[in-house]
Amino acid sequence: MTCNLGILDSLNVDSIAEISENWNGFCSTSEALLKGSGDLSFSAEFITQVKNLCEHGLTSLVEQHFLRCVQETFERNGARRFWSYFEPYSNVAPLETNKDPILEEEIQQVIRKALEEISSEKQYQEKCLLLLAHALQSYEENKSQGQVNPDSTRVYLFSKYQLIVSSVLLASFPRHFPGILHWYFKGRLEELSTIAGANSEDDDELGMDDKMDLDEKSKLPDKCGNKDSDRNHEYARFSGNNKLVKNIGMVVRDLRNIGFTSMAEDAYASAIFFLLKDKVHDLAGDDYRSSVLESIKAWIQAVPLQFLRALLEYLGDFTSCNDPSSGLKSPLASHPSLCYSGTGIPSEGLVRWQLRLEYYAYETLQDLRIAKLFEIIVDYPDSAPAIEDLKQCLEYTGQHSKLVDSFISSLRYRLLTAGASTNDILHQYVSTIKALRTIDPAGIFLEAVGEPIREYLRGRKDTIKCIVTMLTDGTGGNTNGPGSSGDSLLEELNRDEESQENTIVDDDINSDDKQAWINAQNWEPDPVEADPSKGSRYRRKVDILGMVVGIIGSKDQLVSEYRVMLAEKLLNKSDYDIDAEIRTLELLKIHFGESSMQKCEIMLNDLIDSKRTNANIKATIKHQPQPERRDLEVSLDNLNATIISSNFWPPIQDEAVNLPEPVEQLLTDYAKRYTEIKTPRKLMWKKNLGSVKLELQFEDRAMQFNVTPLHASIIMQFQDQKRWTSKNLAAAVGVAVDVLNRRINFWISKGVLVESTGADSADHVFTLVETINDTGKSGTIDGGCEELLAGDEDGEQSVASVEDQLRKEMTVYEKFITGMLTNFGSMALDRIHNTLKMFCIADPPYDKSLQQLQSFLSGLVAEEKLELREGVYILRK
Repeated sequence: MTCNLGILDSLNVDSIAEISENWNGFCSTSEALLKGSGDLSFSAEFITQVKNLCEHGLTSLVEQHFLRCVQETFERNGARRFWSYFEPYSNVAPLETNKDPILEEEIQQVIRKALEEISSEKQYQEKCLLLLAHALQSYEENKSQGQVNPDSTRVYLFSKYQLIVSSVLLASFPRHFPGILHWYFKGRLEELSTIAGANSEDDDELGMDDKMDLDEKSKLPDKCGNKDSDRNHEYARFSGNNKLVKNIGMVVRDLRNIGFTSMAEDAYASAIFFLLKDKVHDLAGDDYRSSVLESIKAWIQAVPLQFLRALLEYLGDFTSCNDPSSGLKSPLASHPSLCYSGTGIPSEGLVRWQLRLEYYAYETLQDLRIAKLFEIIVDYPDSAPAIEDLKQCLEYTGQHSKLVDSFISSLRYRLLTAGASTNDILHQYVSTIKALRTIDPAGIFLEAVGEPIREYLRGRKDTIKCIVTMLTDGTGGNTNGPGSSGDSLLEELNRDEESQENTIVDDDINSDDKQAWINAQNWEPDPVEADPSKGSRYRRKVDILGMVVGIIGSKDQLVSEYRVMLAEKLLNKSDYDIDAEIRTLELLKIHFGESSMQKCEIMLNDLIDSKRTNANIKATIKHQPQPERRDLEVSLDNLNATIISSNFWPPIQDEAVNLPEPVEQLLTDYAKRYTEIKTPRKLMWKKNLGSVKLELQFEDRAMQFNVTPLHASIIMQFQDQKRWTSKNLAAAVGVAVDVLNRRINFWISKGVLVESTGADSADHVFTLVETINDTGKSGTIDGGCEELLAGDEDGEQSVASVEDQLRKEMTVYEKFITGMLTNFGSMALDRIHNTLKMFCIADPPYDKSLQQLQSFLSGLVAEEKLELREGVYILRK
């Protein structure tokens, strides 16, 4: 509004004197009214002066002056005094961590007192403002003869006044005041939570069941009645503590009254969320073996929502059930609405609060579980309840990308390091697949999480071997403890067998047109994290074996490693018990196909045939007259031979060894009888392979051993001669001196032999220990059997490893590679690979993978035959 002072030019002297007199009186009366602190004795005089000024067209000037006086008075008597109450607490920080009960009680009193005083001051000024509004309305009604809105002036003045109050208070607003409010509401809510918890314990003792959540109760026939009774029971607890709720409501009401509505709501909302966060952390903690989501939702119903209901009812904001607008549902209310007071009509405010609180609880629990997801997966499947809670949280919040980013970071920092063994990484990978399969059955996010693990494992040399061990060994390759379903992949092979049996049923279901139409109607696009090359989620299936084998990239490498491991295991068997190996092979055939496992099947058949042949040979002995056995001659009954088809077995490590004459004669007799049965086949003995059971008799003890033929041959030389030099003993056994020195350490470590230095420092002397006193060491005399089989010592194996086989096979192509580099100077890996595929088509054709070629070229670089510079290979000069 503007004041038209030009009207003063048309006034005479008497009118000016009258205006001056009324104005001075109005100013003094206004000041007296505002300072009167409840004294309205000047009201009649004040109204008359206002009317007189209005008759001279000074209405806007009157309004502006009075509002300015109100503002100055409020600044002096209201705002300044109000903020002065909180100045002593500006340095009390942080209030959240301050647990001083005396200070807590003091601040409560200060807040209530300060709000009461400023509300009282504001209420008195509103009365004065009402006098002005009454005077102005009377003048307007007389002037317009009742054709104006009687409340327009009052509404205008009070809106201006409310703006003045808020502006004045905010102009001198202290920075620590929101913290004081937050601390106040937090303390009161903690008190209410404690009361509710105590009442809940009393109810439990009485056998009351108040833990059924909203979703469970909604399944009952009476959708609102049963829920009403439980919520009314919860609400009765707060009604019993009406004084506490009333005090909180008075504080909120007074804060609203001075224009701090938003600040008050933020304060008690932040206190509620802070308390809810503490509750979630308290219930969840580091216990992953029990679900906590329903307990959290029950607590939300029992404390925050009942507090908000009581607060909104006290403030008059609780939607009336008879109000038509109360039936309008929140656009966020996808869950069943709350029912109160026996009606089916939801409270809009409480519905929104419930959605906010539940979302915050889901998000808080989700962040807590994501932060500890590495530990949760380590404990899987014992931690399955925590995984299920996380699944529900992610379905509610949709923050799957947060899980992916956080878990990948944890994997790189805690798992994908040089200090972690390949077995541990693989076990964690399998557990990750099983756990995330619960959260993400389609495997979309599992692809993103698993890629860093797969990429890291491809750089480990023993990855293939560890995977094969997990596929074939019930302990999952974990030598540190017993195997479990979380470690071994045999259970996944069993699942493949079961799914194979149900293939026909599944095919029938998938081919059903109705089911296809339902799938089409329920189609949703994949999230942005999905790999588009993997196809839609409806065509995916989380296959643990497929994902583990996918680390290698080719099943042929895995099958080759399995052949080597199977051959090593079969060659070290002292009997013909291969039932476990047969079962594993049958399961592997389901996953990899029969053609891939054909050679392995022949290897097992060789063991079966060996058992039959061995029994037949020994049966012929019983029906034939036997010559008198000479001293040291070994009976044929003591020999069990493993007869292999060498063309189908991996290359066998062949090491020359001279066996004792009685053993050589035994092998010759066995081979002769085999030829008689299997004419025209002949046996070619691998004398370094197998196992020998020995019993060594000493003067004061007897010792039993199960060792390799070479170890047995070494110790048998001491039967006739108690002392040997290393050179003579190596010549007698038929091995190199360095090999002898390495193998004889076993007998020295067992106290059977003792080593000393001879005349030649390079020619050691080994002496048989007849009695324990000879060495002063305590020997084993209890007859226990010590075992040392092939491959147990110095990492030596009976079968050539896959790497050794590959190196031998690739040697054929070394000349091709050298020729190419001579002609072209330098070539990249891809170019060498493609050139070999193009030109090496004769026998043997080049069929190696890029990774195998890279491994071979790395070996040539290590042998200093090639150099690798900036990604290209060149001949070393």
